[in-house]
Amino acid sequence: MPIFEYRCQACGTKFEKILTSPSAEAACKACGSRRVEKLLSVFAVAGASTRASSLEPGPCGACGAPRRGMCGE
Repeated sequence: MPIFEYRCQACGTKFEKILTSPSAEAACKACGSRRVEKLLSVFAVAGASTRASSLEPGPCGACGAPRRGMCGE
């Protein structure tokens, strides 16, 4: 189920809400107002990563380092 982020237009509180259906409405957890705006949310993907796999051959296209994965070194 998706988690949505909202900001209450009445009191300014930011909160998250899991909506079980697309037609469900969110209400502020602090003041109960239904005058809320949906905020732009980002999502995260987690996975296994090793330093060796990030050192791909070739120059970095973002910073120009001699090898990819060396950004900031």
